Formats: sequence, C-alpha cells, structure tokens
Amino acid sequence: MCIAGGVAQNSVANGKITRNTPFTAAYIPSAGHDAGISMGSAQYHIHAQLGRPRTAPIFSAYTGSAFPDDFIQDYLTERGIAFEHIASDEALYDRVSDALIGGAVVGWFSGRAEFGPRALGGRSILADPRRDDAKELLNSKIKRRESFRPFAPSILAEHVADWFELAEPVPFMEKVYPIKPSRRAAIPAVTHVDGSGRLQSVLRDVAPRYHGLISAFHAKTGVPILLNTSFNENEPIVNAPEHALDCYLRTQMDLLVLGNCVIQRS
Repeated sequence: MCIAGGVAQNSVANGKITRNTPFTAAYIPSAGHDAGISMGSAQYHIHAQLGRPRTAPIFSAYTGSAFPDDFIQDYLTERGIAFEHIASDEALYDRVSDALIGGAVVGWFSGRAEFGPRALGGRSILADPRRDDAKELLNSKIKRRESFRPFAPSILAEHVADWFELAEPVPFMEKVYPIKPSRRAAIPAVTHVDGSGRLQSVLRDVAPRYHGLISAFHAKTGVPILLNTSFNENEPIVNAPEHALDCYLRTQMDLLVLGNCVIQRS
C-alpha cells in the first residue's frame, strides 16, 4: 500500500496499517505532504506518459543542498568562528558520541538536506535518549515548544526488531510503532506516554555518516538509538551552514557539527 497527501503525515495511523488491515507493507514517501506532488508528477510522467518501467522504492530523502568541507571552513573563517576540523569520520563520531553521553545537545549538519518535513540525520538536533530530562533540556535550550510533544528515536535498522514490536522499515520517520515494554525505561526521552515511538530506521547504505554516529553511541552505551529532532527553532529546518550557525548562536546548543567541523561553547 502506498499513501501520499496530507493524510500520509499521520504517523500514528500509518503505524497501524499492517496491524489492522490485510496489507503486509505500507510505503509513505519522505515528502508525503503537498510538497511531494513534484515527485508524484515526475513519476507519473515517467511511467504513464513515457512508458518506462517503474523504479524501485526510494529509501533516501537526501536530495537537497550539500556543502563541502572547504566551503564550510571558508565560511566559518570569514565569520571569525573558532572551530576544529576533524578529518577522520571515525574520530568525529567518537568525539560527538562522547559529547552526547555527557549530556550535550548537538546540532548535526551533514551531507544533503532532507526532502520532506522530517529531519533524518542531515539537518538534525541530537541528544541522548536515555536521559529523563532530555525533553525539558531541549525545550529550555532550543525548541521552546509544548512539553507534551514527543521527540523521535533514530535507530540502527538492524536493531529495530530488538527494540520495537514491529520490525518493518521506517526510513522517513513516518510511522509510530509500540516500543517493547522491556525497553521503554531505557529510552524515556523518546517513549510516548502510550509506550510507542515515531521511529526512523537508519540504513547504513542510505545514511552512512548518521549510521556511523549512532553506531559509535551504541558501542559505548548498548543503545542503538539517538533522540532526533529537526534542526530549527520555531522556523523552517536549516538548509545552509549560515542557517545552522545562526540557530546555534542564538540558542543554548552545546555543540555544532558542520560536516567535519566542530564548534563548541567554551
């Protein structure tokens, strides 16, 4: 079953399809709302008008703007911003995962921007999902939104079955699934009051850097999950480095990662 349009943004309903209907799988594109009409129009033209074979399902939303490290370094230098460039991805993951474990709220700006309303590890704010106070921390430092609104878990795709009662792929944070009762206490920051979570299953071949960061966190904590929320402060999700830096400077975010450049408050 494939769903698009405004109704496709109802992640609670999406998560109930395979549990309550004869359908065995449900596909919702990353831009399931009106902005996704562009993708649907292109697909219709290719299949119906040009007669070309249907393409395979798309599991990557990373089709937006990207900025190379040399561009980011030049921009930060022009702005007079002190930063550390960590050339090795593995060293970067080690540094950022340590910061998250230490209670830092991290702005993560990596690769191409996501197409759609969900931050999926390209333009995300990250925190430790094990923290009881993570929601309050994020709302006081950055989001300033209603306390009842939950944050989402990004989980390594290969570990979904260990933590959720359904193991179907959820690449775009488009479904809510029940978290296993035995696991809920371990990730209070991303567990809804009904014991569910609006997950994103992170595939290594689709999002290698985000997968690498979560893997580093998993290796140190035993939890293959990060709290993920959109990189913004009551505004559109950041797109370019200047948007991310401005959001960082006017909030109390602890760490900003732009590509392989790290900015930390003294």
